[in-house]
This record gives sequence, C-alpha cells and structure tokens, in this order.
Amino acid sequence: MKSGFVNIIGNPNVGKSTLMNALTGERLSVITAKAQTTRHRIMGIISGDDYQIVFSDTPGIIKPKYKMQEGMMSFVRTAFTDADVIVYVTDVIETIDKNAEYIDKISGMDIPVIVVINKIDLTMPDKLDNLSDVWKGLLPSAIVIPASAKEKFNVNTVSSAIRNALPEGPAYYPKDEMTDKPERFFVSEILRGKIFENYAQEIPYCSEVVVESFKESSDIIRVQTLILVERDTQKAIIIGKGGAALKRTATEARKDMERFFNKKIYLETFVKVKKDWRNNENYLKNLGYI
Repeated sequence: MKSGFVNIIGNPNVGKSTLMNALTGERLSVITAKAQTTRHRIMGIISGDDYQIVFSDTPGIIKPKYKMQEGMMSFVRTAFTDADVIVYVTDVIETIDKNAEYIDKISGMDIPVIVVINKIDLTMPDKLDNLSDVWKGLLPSAIVIPASAKEKFNVNTVSSAIRNALPEGPAYYPKDEMTDKPERFFVSEILRGKIFENYAQEIPYCSEVVVESFKESSDIIRVQTLILVERDTQKAIIIGKGGAALKRTATEARKDMERFFNKKIYLETFVKVKKDWRNNENYLKNLGYI
C-alpha cells in the first residue's frame, strides 16, 4: 500500500484551495477572490483500495504583519518539514521570483515535488510553454503540470502524479474519514468565507468567526457564532443599516452550511469588538493560530 502527506504550498491567490477541493472532491477549503482567505492548515483525506493521500492546504506565503499571520506562516513552515510530497502551486499571472526563498528551499528537498501551473485558461499556449520551461529550469527534478483547478483541467493528471510519488506505507486514518477538522471548524470557515465575499477593504482581514455553540439533533443543527472585529466602526459595517448586511451574510452562510452538512441549520450570529485581537496571544491560542 502507498500512503503519505501531500502538502500544498504557494503564494496567495494562486488557487491552492481550489486545487485541494478539486483533488479531494469536497469543499473543505474556503474559496474567494480575495488573497489570504485560507488561514489554517486544512487536511483532506482520500482513500483507495491500495493508497491513502492526506492532503494539506496551507495559507498563502506572506510577510507577517500581525501575530496571527506569524501563526499562519508557522503552518507553512511545518508543511515543509512533514511532507512526503510537495505540491507547489503557481499560476500564469504571478512573477516567478515572488518569495524566491521558498523555491530555493524546495529545490534543496529530497522528496518528490510537483509544480502545478494553475489558471492556464488565462494565457496562450506559447506563453505557457515558456513558463513551463522556466519552472523546469528552476526545479529540474520536479514534475511540472499545467492545469486549471477551476475548470478541472488536468486535475486527474495531478492526482495520478501524486499517487505515483507516494511512498510505501500504512493508512493513517480510517477509510471513511475525510478531514482532521471538527464540524464546528467548517461552520466558522463557511461564515468567514461569506464575510470575505460580502465586505470590502479591511473588514475580511480584521474579522474572525468563533463558534460558541454547536448542538446537533436528528433533524437540525443549532449553531451560535460570534464575529470578532477590532473596532466599533467595523462592527457597524458588519451589521449594516438595520442589520441588513449581517442578515444577508448569515443567510448565505446558513444555506451553504445546510448543503455542507445535508441538514437543516438554525444559525444565530452576533458581532463583538475585541481590540487588536490579531496580536493577542491568548485569543490566538484559543483560535488555534499558536
């Protein structure tokens, strides 16, 4: 049997989460058009008769400005140390030398590396050929695969390359397990994703979702959530005039939760100001960043 940890690494907004979801067949990672949507390391598990792949989606590589972002980058550093296979995701838009130190780090690793050039639907074939050649020159031992995770183009090729690169080993998780995260984690991620979609400027980046209560019965899940922000003005924007903005966001999140859990959801959402929470070590520990 073949098994291993396959860690997906790359800069913000190149499509790591879209690829992760395409490879696992589940919407485990939040996807929005904004950079830095993924904050935690999220595992997705797929099992076959003779293999098990433990995928790990990681935050985009950034230079930290807050303790929260330092925690995000610690997830990335850990992903370099415990991987059996590295999937480095780039795209046809970003400059190749962005965060070049990570490419240097990958070039010195003695494990299989697969470079996925994502979003190929946004470029021309001749430019893609040149880009592929550049990546083959940078990482000669890597497998370079052009793909479009959004359009599901070449995702099966990526999946096959990963299975071929896996080492021999036992299954790490039961066959029916899809992720290492608890259900309430996905409640917070779904609501946080809607905040990224519905609000502009600094609001998505200064907010966090805490699940205060998660009670499941045979026909319904009752959830109470708290949206943290750093200032009163941000709280006012989240809520909106007459509560309209918060109602819209919560309604959209509830519908997505019902699709995810395949069960009726009763969702209560409140907003609280916690000044400078992104630098508060106690809060960050409770939120799983450190």
